[in-house]
This record gives sequence, C-alpha cells and structure tokens, in this order.
Amino acid sequence: MKFLIIGLGNPGNKYLKTRHNIGFRVLDQMAGLNQVNFYSDKYVDRADVSYKGRKLILLKPNTFMNLSGQAVSYWMKKEKVNKEKILVISDDISLPLAKLRLRKNGSHAGHNGLLDIQNCIGDNKFSRLRFGIGNDFNKGQQANYVLSEFSSTEEQEISTSIDLAVTIIEAFSFHGVERTMSEFNGK
Repeated sequence: MKFLIIGLGNPGNKYLKTRHNIGFRVLDQMAGLNQVNFYSDKYVDRADVSYKGRKLILLKPNTFMNLSGQAVSYWMKKEKVNKEKILVISDDISLPLAKLRLRKNGSHAGHNGLLDIQNCIGDNKFSRLRFGIGNDFNKGQQANYVLSEFSSTEEQEISTSIDLAVTIIEAFSFHGVERTMSEFNGK
C-alpha cells in the first residue's frame, strides 16, 4: 500500500528554517529517523520510507509553495495514488504555535500552497496536517511573518510537535485518517 506524504515549503537554504517550511522540516525529521536521504526527482525532493508494510513516499515540492499543486498532481498520477492516500503537511497561522490538527479535507483557508493543490487536483478532498506557527504579526505583515525564522524559544516548543507530526503520519498510513483524527486531535 502506497501513500504520498507531502510537506509544503520553499526550496533553498534561504527558506530552510522559516515558519512556512515546517512541512519540509517534518519530512526531514521522518527521513532522518528512518535513516534515508532525499534525492532530487521531477518537481520534488523525494525519500521513501517503509512503515508496517506501507510505502510512504515523502515529497518536498521544489516548485515553490504557491505552485505545489503541479508536483502533487504529477506524483499522484505517476505513483497511481488516490486522494485518500495523500497527506499534506502545511503551516497554519490560525493555530497556536506548535498545535497540530489533522483534517480529512477542507478549505485552503488562504494558504496558497493548499489552494494550488486544490486547483491542480480538482477538489479539496485530501487530508492535511496543519501545523500551528502562531500569528504574532501586524496587519499587512503576514508574508514577512511566514517567511521569518522561529526564535530559539519557539524552536524548543516546535521540536516536540515535529516529533508528534511524524507519529501522526505513521498512524495515518496504518489506521487511516478517521481513527488518527480521533486519537490525536485535541492533544
């Protein structure tokens, strides 16, 4: 059984530790724990992980955040994976820092990466793991905020949530979205 696990972010060292790249960081942690490396492939950096008989294809689109849908659409077709077996990890300014929320589907909520995925695959019926990055910014400063780096205090707070996100990805692939939502949402 195959799953696409897509972490959203922007490619390049300039964006490596930014709030917007938390999806990449979750996948980096998962790859590291499984002792696999990412390699460049069409539209993505990719790593393959096995978990309890499931193949998890970790994808970090290198198309930049606002064009993430191109990579997701391509890999869905190439790997013949349907929407029920896709999980997208994205940053979310609507959630408090380090709060995680798994959703079976839903709106893009103003997130351009999720919006592009929706547009490219035709609907919003894919699971997403929203990772809270807080919203401590002045009006009109959202773009600067999501492209800023976490403070050292915030880094300590999010490290536990990054580990929990990996656990949620594993549970999603083994138990499905409904059971995983009831087990982890609200924690």
